[in-house]
Amino acid sequence: MARPSTMRRVLDGATTVRGRILVAFLTMSLLTAALGLYAVLAIQHTGDLVGRTYDESLMSINYARATAADFAKMRAVFARRAMTQDPASAEKFDSEIAELYVVLADDLTIAVERSQSDRVVRTAGAVQAGVATWEEMRRGLDLTGKDNAKGAAWDALDRQAATVDGQIDLLVNYTAGDGFTFRQAARTIVAQEIRFNAISAGIAILLSAIVAWLLNRRIVGPLGAASTVAQRIAAGHLDGAIPTGGRDELGSLLRAMTAMRDNIRAMMQREVSQRRSAETLLADALQSSREGVVVVDARGRVALANAQALAFFDGLRDAVEAGSPVIGLDDDRALAAPITECATTLARDGELRLADGRWLRVSRSATQEGGFVAVCSDISLLKDQEDRLTTTNLRLDAALDNMSQGLCLYDAESRLIVVNRRYAEIYGLAPDAVTVGMTSFEVLQRSIAAGNHPGLDVDDLIREERATFGIDAGRTCFQELKGGRIVAIVKRDTADGGFVATYEDVTERRQAEARITFLAHHDSLTGLPNRALMGDLIDAAVDQASRDLGFAVFCLDLDAFRPVNDTLGHVIGDALLVAVANRLSACVREIDSVARIGADEFAVVQRGIERPEEAAVLARRIIEVLTAPYVLSGHVVTVGVTMGITLAPGDGTSCDKLLKNADIALDRAKTEARGSFRFFEPEMDGRLQARRIFEQDLREAVAGKAFEAHYQPIYCLREDRICGFEALLRWNHPVRGRVSPAEFIPLAEELGLIIPLGEWVLARACEEASRWPDGLKVAVNVSAVQFTSASLVSAVREALRSTGLPGRRLELEITESVLVANPGATTAILHSLKALGVRVSMDDFGTGYSSLSYLRSFPFDKIKIDQSFVRDLCETDGTEFIVRAVIGLGANLGMTTTAEGVETEAQLAKLRAEGCDEVQGYLVSRPVPASELPTLIARWNGEERATA
Repeated sequence: MARPSTMRRVLDGATTVRGRILVAFLTMSLLTAALGLYAVLAIQHTGDLVGRTYDESLMSINYARATAADFAKMRAVFARRAMTQDPASAEKFDSEIAELYVVLADDLTIAVERSQSDRVVRTAGAVQAGVATWEEMRRGLDLTGKDNAKGAAWDALDRQAATVDGQIDLLVNYTAGDGFTFRQAARTIVAQEIRFNAISAGIAILLSAIVAWLLNRRIVGPLGAASTVAQRIAAGHLDGAIPTGGRDELGSLLRAMTAMRDNIRAMMQREVSQRRSAETLLADALQSSREGVVVVDARGRVALANAQALAFFDGLRDAVEAGSPVIGLDDDRALAAPITECATTLARDGELRLADGRWLRVSRSATQEGGFVAVCSDISLLKDQEDRLTTTNLRLDAALDNMSQGLCLYDAESRLIVVNRRYAEIYGLAPDAVTVGMTSFEVLQRSIAAGNHPGLDVDDLIREERATFGIDAGRTCFQELKGGRIVAIVKRDTADGGFVATYEDVTERRQAEARITFLAHHDSLTGLPNRALMGDLIDAAVDQASRDLGFAVFCLDLDAFRPVNDTLGHVIGDALLVAVANRLSACVREIDSVARIGADEFAVVQRGIERPEEAAVLARRIIEVLTAPYVLSGHVVTVGVTMGITLAPGDGTSCDKLLKNADIALDRAKTEARGSFRFFEPEMDGRLQARRIFEQDLREAVAGKAFEAHYQPIYCLREDRICGFEALLRWNHPVRGRVSPAEFIPLAEELGLIIPLGEWVLARACEEASRWPDGLKVAVNVSAVQFTSASLVSAVREALRSTGLPGRRLELEITESVLVANPGATTAILHSLKALGVRVSMDDFGTGYSSLSYLRSFPFDKIKIDQSFVRDLCETDGTEFIVRAVIGLGANLGMTTTAEGVETEAQLAKLRAEGCDEVQGYLVSRPVPASELPTLIARWNGEERATA
C-alpha cells in the first residue's frame, strides 16, 4: 500500500507550480551544464593537441635537425684537427669534438623524448650507435701513418659519416611525418567538435523555447486570474464569482480565497451585532484597568483617556477638556508645555522613561479614522529586575562559555538545569543534543549513542560513578572514551539536593606526561632505552651480579654507516638504524637489554653469564645477523659492526667504568680489524690514550696545514722523458718525525678530516704544476670519502680556476673502493670531472674483484698496474702474463697504462718490451719536494725542457 501513495505524492509534486518551476529549472540547468562541460572538455582536448603538436612534434623535429648540425660541426672540427700539427691546437680540437659529442647525445635524447612513434626511437638508437662508431674510428685514425693506410682509413671514416647523415635525415623525416600526422588528427577532431557544438546549441535553444512556452501556459494564466480575485477582495467586493482553478497551488489559492471571502462576510455581520455591547464593556474596562489607555483621533486630539492615563501624564485632563491637540499629526504647531512629555511618550511604540524616573511601555494600534489607541503600562519594577537579571546572566554565560571544563548542573530530581558548550565539545555531541530539562540518565544515553563508551551501557556507567563517588564526592574520576581520550570528572553535591559535575579533557596532558617519561629514558627513533636508562640497567645488573652470576656489557659501532647516510639520505639512514635495532633486539634474550647510546652506537647488557665464551657466542651471532643485507626503500644496504666487550664484575663494578672499558675495547677492535669484537684488557687503556693524542695531533696538523706535498715522477717510455708527477702527501710530526701516510690517511678518513686535507693537496698540486713546463701533468689521489662530499667537483673547478692550470694537465687517481659504495652517484661525479677536461685514472688496478666492470661503466683515461704485480714481474709465477693482459687491455680500450713500483732495470726492460706506456718508481726517482723538481726535470728531460 505504501508504493501507490509514494507514486501519488511524486505525481502531485510534479503538478504543482514549484514542481513545474523546479523541473523547468533542472532541465535548463542540465542542458546548459552538459553543453558547457562538453565545450570545456573539447577546448581542453584541442589545447592538449595543439600543445602536444608543438611540445612534442615540433620540438622533436628541431632537436633532430640540431643533431644533424652537431654531427656536421664534429666533422668540420675533426677536419681542422687533421690539418693541424700543433699539439696544443690538436688537443683543443679534441676537447671541442668531445663537447660536441655530448651536445649531440643530449639533442638526440630530447628528440627521442619528444617523438611520437617507435620508429623514431629505433632510428635515434641507430644514429647514436653510428656516431659512436664514427667517434671510435676517428680516435683510432692514425694521422701520421702511411698514405695508403691513411687514405683507406679516411675513406672508411667518410663512409661511416655518410651512413650517419643518412640515418639523421631519416630521423628528421620520421619526426616531421609524425608531426604532420598528429596535426591532421588535431584538425579532424576540431572540425568534429565544432559541428557537434553547433548542433547541440541548436537543440538546447529549441528545448529552452518549449520549456518557456509550457511555463507560460500552465502558470502565468492561472496566476493572473488569482491576482484579479485578490484585488477584488482587497477592495471590499465580496460578491463576485471566483474561478475554481486546478489541482496545483494556484487552484488551492483560489479555493482559499473563496473561503476567506465567506469568512470575512460572516465576521462583519457578527462584528456589527457585538460592537454595541462591547462599547459598554470597554468603557468599564478602561476605567478600571491598571494600564493607561489613550485614544487619539485623526486631528491629534485626545478622544478618550482613562483614569490611569490621566495619572501618568500631568496636564492631560486639561487638554482633554479644552479639546487641544496632544499629538501634532497635521502640522508642526508647538504643543503646550504641560503635555510635551505626553506627546513624546505617545508618539511611537516602545519603552520610554518619564521625567520622574518611571518606565512606561507604549503599544499603539491604529484606528480606521486615522488616529490611534495607545496602551501605556508601568514597567519600572520589571525594568529594574531585568537589568539586574541581564547583568547576572551575561556574567554567568560568559563564564560558562569560556570555561575550559565542561559543566552540568542537576536539580534534586537529577534534571539538567545548566550545561555549557564545552561539555558537548568534550563528548563529541551536537550543540542541541543535551538540553535543559533532560535527566542524567538521558544525558548518559546521548553519550553512549555518540559512541563514546563502546561495550558499556547506562547501568555500567552509573556503577562506575557510584564506585568512584560513593566514598568521597570530591574525588576525581578518570573516564576513558573511544579513541583513547581521557576525561577527568569531579562531582559535588549542591545545597538543594542536586549536584554539579565538571568534565575536563586530560588526554593531551596524560599523553604528554607519558611521552615525556618515555623520551627521558628511550631513544625517539628506535624506541630502545637511551644512555640514561642503560646506566640504570647496568647499575641494576651490578647489584644482581653481587648476589648471582656476572654479566657482559657490549658497545657496538656500525661500520660504513656514514657513507650510507651521506649518499642515500637521512631517511634511509634512520630506517637503517631502526632495522638494526630490531635485529639486535631479536638476537638477545628477554632478560638482556639493548640500548642506543649514540648516532650509530648501541649497547647490550647480557645477564647471567659464567664464562667469556658465552659473550663471544652472542657477539658472533650479532655480527652475523647485523651484517646481512638490508632492503630499504628499494636500496640494498650492507653495513658492518664492530664490538667491544667488558665483563662484570671482573672489569668493573660501576656503570661509568664498565661503559668506558667497553668503549676502549671497541676502539681497539676498530684499530685492529673492523667487523670483529674484542674483550677489554687493562693494557688497552694506554693504547687508547696514545691514539687519542695522535688524533688530536692530526686535527691540529690539518687545521694548521702542517703537511708537505712531495712529487714522484711519471716516466713516459715512448718519449723517454718525464711526462708528469704524482703528488704525495707527507707529514713531518714535531715529535714522531716522518709519519707514514698508511698510518694517518685512514685515520683522517675515519675522523672526516680527509675532505679538507684532500682539497688542500689538490690546490697545492695545481699551484705547483702551474709553474712547470706546459707538457707536464700532475696526478692527485682522491679518497673514497671525498666522493661522498658534494664539494669535490667544486673544489676541482676552483683549484683549476685559481691557479690557471688547464684541466688536461690534471689527473685524478681513484681506487675501486670509490665505485663500490654508490656506483651511480660516483659515475655522475666522474662525468662532471671529465666535463672540466680532467683526466681520470684507476689506481691499483687488478687488486679488486670487479675492475673490468668498472672499466666498462666509465671511460677511464688511464689504468695503473699495482706495484705488487711489478715487484714479481721477473718471477716465473705467472705475473708476467697478468701484466701483459692488463697492458693489452688498456691498449685495446684506448687507455694509457702506468706501472707502479719500478725499482730495477730488468723490470723496466720487461715493461718496455710488453708495450707499457708509463712507469713510476724508485728507479726513476723517489718522491721529492717541489724545490727539487727543476733539477729532476733537467736530469731526465734536458735543461731547455726544465726551463721551458
